Order: sequence, then structure tokens, then C-alpha cells
Amino acid sequence: MPNHLTIPFKKTYSCPIPVATRDYIQNHTEDHPDAYIGDINQWKALRDIGTGGVLHADRINFAINYHAQLVFILAKLPPDINLEFSYAHAFASPSSFPVTLSSIAFERASVLFNIAALYSQLAASEDRSSQDGLKRASAYYQNAAGVLAFLSESALPKLGPFVDLENTPSDLTEDFVKSLEWLMLAQAQECVWQHAVADHYKNSLIAKLAAKVSSLYNTSLLSIRLAAADARSALPPNWIPHLETKHYHFNAASQYRKGVDELEASRYGDEIRRLMIAEADAKKAFNIAKRAGVAQAVISDVKSLLDVVQKNLSRAERDNDLIYHQNVPAPCGIPAIQEVSMVQSIIPPGLRDPRSVIGDDSIIFGEMLGWGAREAINIYNDNKKNLLQEKIVESAQNLNDEAEKILQSLNLPSSLEALERPVGLPPSLLRKAEEIRLGQGPAKIDVYLDDVQRLSRHVLGILDEAMDILDSEASEDEAARRETPMNRPPSHEANQELVIKQQRYRTILIQAAESDELVRRKWEEWEDQIFELARDEDELEALVPSSTVSMTGKAVSTSQTQIHARTLRGLLESLDDVRRTRDDLVVRAQRRAESDDIRPKVLVAAANLEHRIEMSAVMFEDVSDNELAKYDKFIQGLTEGRKKQEEILSSIKSMNDAFIQSRKQDPAIKDREQALQFLDLAYSHYKEIIRNLDEGLKFYNDMAGILTNFKEACKIWSGARSREARLHHDMASLSIRDNASDESHEAPPVSTTSPLRTGTRKQTTGIPTLSSADWEVQELAPPPIKRAEKTTKHR
Repeated sequence: MPNHLTIPFKKTYSCPIPVATRDYIQNHTEDHPDAYIGDINQWKALRDIGTGGVLHADRINFAINYHAQLVFILAKLPPDINLEFSYAHAFASPSSFPVTLSSIAFERASVLFNIAALYSQLAASEDRSSQDGLKRASAYYQNAAGVLAFLSESALPKLGPFVDLENTPSDLTEDFVKSLEWLMLAQAQECVWQHAVADHYKNSLIAKLAAKVSSLYNTSLLSIRLAAADARSALPPNWIPHLETKHYHFNAASQYRKGVDELEASRYGDEIRRLMIAEADAKKAFNIAKRAGVAQAVISDVKSLLDVVQKNLSRAERDNDLIYHQNVPAPCGIPAIQEVSMVQSIIPPGLRDPRSVIGDDSIIFGEMLGWGAREAINIYNDNKKNLLQEKIVESAQNLNDEAEKILQSLNLPSSLEALERPVGLPPSLLRKAEEIRLGQGPAKIDVYLDDVQRLSRHVLGILDEAMDILDSEASEDEAARRETPMNRPPSHEANQELVIKQQRYRTILIQAAESDELVRRKWEEWEDQIFELARDEDELEALVPSSTVSMTGKAVSTSQTQIHARTLRGLLESLDDVRRTRDDLVVRAQRRAESDDIRPKVLVAAANLEHRIEMSAVMFEDVSDNELAKYDKFIQGLTEGRKKQEEILSSIKSMNDAFIQSRKQDPAIKDREQALQFLDLAYSHYKEIIRNLDEGLKFYNDMAGILTNFKEACKIWSGARSREARLHHDMASLSIRDNASDESHEAPPVSTTSPLRTGTRKQTTGIPTLSSADWEVQELAPPPIKRAEKTTKHR
């Protein structure tokens, strides 16, 4: 039986690589999956021979090649492509369940683990009775340690984000893997020590080598004790005792060899102390090994050392008593043995440089754009869309709305048009009237109002039906309780959360109805004016008074008024120029965004990063920032336009004050202004009412879906409660029949005085708790209630 431990393979199972990979390429890339049939089949074939399970030196190359391909695959595909990999714990019993994760990173980590396991098993299979066998075994163990070190530094950190605590593979945790790495180094150092013993190296050097063996075993032992409890419990029962035995064994061997060195240097007291320490540690090792059932080969090694130490200790004490008479120092009085390490974690070159293993021509998915680059493109497109909408489109709209609001407050341009066009109608008003007339505005509003009212009644009816279901269940519950006492909460307690949710929905509908009423009142208030605005041009013109001659028969306005009017008109035209320039900026930015494609530049950047196999979106931030900078000129143009608009609006306010002051005395102009202003306001209210009604229709349609789901939830809950009541009734009837068969025993009454609380009772009939996600439906925020005097949106 060998005196070394080996790492077993993590057993794996088949996985649907072709199906999952094709689906991902089809749904998440611009490529067609048929273009990668060869790559997908190559991946599947490599996995069959590269995941471990066979003890042969040739399998190392297959496994390292598969790992190299996985590194490149992870550069092209994200870790989670909905492809599940299953691996059993390395030390799991055959009956245990494997860990299954949708993570290519998990596959890569498991492959590395199995490469380390293969190296350890190849090392243990070497004939260590020969010097060549010892060298090969030590080299294999150092390679195993190197693979484990690489697993710890390269693969495990990338596995963490895709694994939750419940599904974490305990044999792929940092402490567990480091423990195995230290174990492999300890066994490699033990081979070096065995080689030195066989070649009769100096005892002082052999002692230093043995001290390092003991230290490495102890480090492995400490690391496994830091690992998770389930990782330790999965180990064979003699694994930890083996590490303890080896630690004490080689500490004893180190002290023994140093004792021989002390004897050769005539330090007889030091020799005795070291032999005493060696005897104590050898006894500890022997007792642990015997008690814990450690391998017989290890027990034999320890027993052999203990016999030699005890024999030499007897001889040394006898000689010192009879001949040398040297003082035996205390344990702390002798120097510690300096450790000498002759091993290290050697990472196979193919792991560090995957490209050297497979070359450029055989890379799986080599023609595919890396997922990091694809993610960078998606992030750029999202950022571009947000920037365009928030900083350009919405910003421009806000500036236009702000200017329109100020002009309306100043009664512009109506007051100017009343003066400049004393007869007839302004073109702007004619356009607005034509819009309402062609769109059959008043009739459209009437239809919308009826539709909103009908939908309002419909959704309220759905909510009432849901409450009827709960009321019906409550009636059934009361009737059932009169027949059969039941140890469960009554309906008014059990359905409390559903009732609260119903109340919340009803409050939303009440607020919506209030908003609907405000819109209806607004329509009633402005209906006549909107009807007038929908008249033919001749009829509409007749409604607006002329200001050709004032009531006193004097000219319409003085020259001063005309001067102010011309200045004001110029300012309004300047404001229109600013708005047209702003609108043009928005259109140009939108066209630029439509034709903007960052993909070619990302491809160039990715080509320059070819030496970096694993690419993330962060690596393309500079490219993204440079491309987004193209939109700075549009943002800067809006900023300059805002400054000009503020200056022009300030001038308009001042000039409008002067204009109004100069023409206060002409009532004809005033009447015409008021008429035009009134029609302008009618158009604004028309647009607002239409917008409010559109939002109302969408609100009620959305609410109908939500309340239908809520009604169905009430139906499911009530059905489950009814089945539970029938079950209580059937069990009570069965109990009565059973008790009636034996008249000598009286059935105890069913307790009804202490029903369990809703939060603590057990769900015995499969009814989810009311806080369960089974009842959740999308919530709809209540619409804000409008104040009657405001004209802003009512929802």
C-alpha cells in the first residue's frame, strides 16, 4: 500500500454542448450557428477526452489542450450561456449528487483540478525505489502543485461571481485547493528527501530536507482545517490523520538526522535532546496512525523510525552517563533546524500560454467576435441611446417648452398678429384650426371619453368580481365551521393581505376616476371654443373681430406702437431661428446615431489586444469614450442655443411690456387679441385633453391585465381553501364513523379556541402564504390627481 496520498478525479457527466451553444449564437450574436458547426463538434470531442478519468501520461496533453481551448472559448462566449456542467465532488461517495452549474468557468476550473489529479496519480504510480522513479515522482508532484496554484490564482476568482453559497463546489474553494497544493509539495519534497537518504547525503542536509517536509505537511493540514466543514467532511476518514502522522514523522526524522550530526560533532548532550524530541514526535505519529487507520505503509515507516530512534537514544544516554557526562539542554536550548526546500509549484507552460498549445489555426470560435467586445458594443449603443434621449432630445424639448410657456404667458404672438393682421386670421391659427377640423377633434374627444368611461367600469367590475370570490369563500368557510370545527384562521384573517391589495387597487381606481372627471369638466368648459376652432375658415374668421378702425375712428396704433411691434416681431423671428437651429441639431444627432456603428473600431481594438486572450468590455472604454465624444458638438450647440434663447426671451419680455404700454388705449385691438388668444388657448386645451385621454386609455388597459391576474390569484387561493375545508370535513366524518364503532370510547372535542396564527401555521394543504411570490402581480402606480385650475397632464 503506498505511503502517499493522491487526488481523485472529479467525475463529470455529459452535457448538451451543441444545443446550448447553437441557441446562444442564434439569440445573442450576429452570426449564424451553422457557421460554427465544426467548432461546436470540436468542443464536444475535446471534452470527451480532456476532462480526466483515465490514468495515462498521454492524457496530460489532451487535458491541457482542452483547457487552452476553454480559455479561448471564454474569450468568445460569456461564462453563462445556459449550458449546464455537472461534476461530482472529488471525494464524493457514488451515491452523492453532483454539483451542476451553468458556467464555462466551472468547467475550466474542474478541468484544471483533474489535470492536477492526473499529475498526482502519475506521481504515486512511479516506482520510488529507484532514483529515476523518485525524480519523475517529484516532478509530477511539483506539476500537480503548479496546476493547483494556477487554479487558485487564475480560475477560482472567475468562478466566484457565477456561484452562490448554496451551490459552491467545496473542493473548488481557496483553502481546499491550497491544502492540496501544499500536500503535493510535501510529497515532492519527501521524494527529494528519500533521494538524499538513498545517496547518503550529509545528515545535516537530510535533516533540513526532512524539516521542510514536515513543515509542508503541517501547512497542508492547517489549510484544510480552515476549509469549509462540508469540504473536510467529504475527505476520507484517514486523510487528515495521514497529514498529522507525516508532520510528526518527518519532524522526528529531522531531529534524528540532526542528532546523528550532533554525535559526529561530539555534541552528545544536544544529540540526546534531539533524540528525545524525535522519540516523542515519532510516538505521536505512531499513535495517530494506529488509532485513525492510516495506510499500513505509513505505519511501517513510522514504526521503523521509532525503533531506530529509541535504539539510538538508549545508546546515547548510556554513553553519556558512562563516558561523556555532558549536560542535556532543555528543548528550547537547542537551535532550530533550518529548513531547506528543493521543490516549487511548477505550472506547465501550456497553462500559462494557451496559444502555444494549439496555435492560431485550431482555435475554437476563432472567427467569432469576443463576448467582451460584443458587450462593449452593446454598452456603447445603450450609452449612445441614453445620451441622445436625455442630453439632446429631451433637453431640446424642455427648451422649446420653456420658450412656448413664456410666450403664452405674454400672449405672443397673438397680440402682434392682432395688430399686424387687423382683418383675417393669422396663418398659425389657421394651421391649428385645420388640424382639429381634419382630425374631427370634438367627435374624437367624445369617443375617447366614452371609451375611458367604459374601461373604467370594466376594470372596476373585475375588481368587484375578485372580491365576490373572496366573499363566497368566506361564506363557505363560515358554513363549514358550523358543521366541522377547524383549526385554521377564519377567512377574514387568512385573506387579509389580498383584501389590503384590493383596497390599494381600488384607491388607485378612485384616483383615476377623479382625474377622468377633471378631464371631462375641462372638455365641458372648452367644448364650445374647440367646436368653434373646428369651423370652416370663413366661419372662424367671422368670429374674430377686426381692428382696422378703433371705436373712436382713429388709426389702429401710433408710430411708437408700430416700432415696438416691429422690434418684437424681429425678436420672435430670432427665437424661431434659435428653435429651428435646435431642432436641426436634434435631427442631425438622430441621423448620426442611426448611422453610427462602433463595431469596426471595436474590431480594430480587439485585434490590437490579441495578446490578451480574455477581453472584457472595460478594455474598450477608451474606444467608447472617443466615439461618444462625437456627440459633444450637439450638446455644446444646445448649450449655446440655451444662452441665446435666454437673452432673446429677456429682450422679448422687456419689449412686450413697452408694446403693451403703447397700445393700452385701443379697445378694438384688445378685443381682437382676446379672441385670438382665446382660440389659441382652446387649441392648447384640445391637445392637452387628447393627451390626457390617450394616457387614460393606456392606464385602464394596463390595469385590466393586472386586475385579471389578481382575480385569478383570488380564485386559486379560494379554491385551495375550499379543498382544505373539504379535507377537514372528510377527516372529521371518518373520525366520527371510527368512534361510533366503539361506544365505550368518547371522542374528544376538536379544539377551536386557539387557532394558529397565520404567520406561524404550517401550510398543510399546499396553499402558499400570502406573502409568497405566487400572488405577486405587477403593481401600477396611482395617477396623480389634477387640480382643477391647472392644465398639466392628469396622469
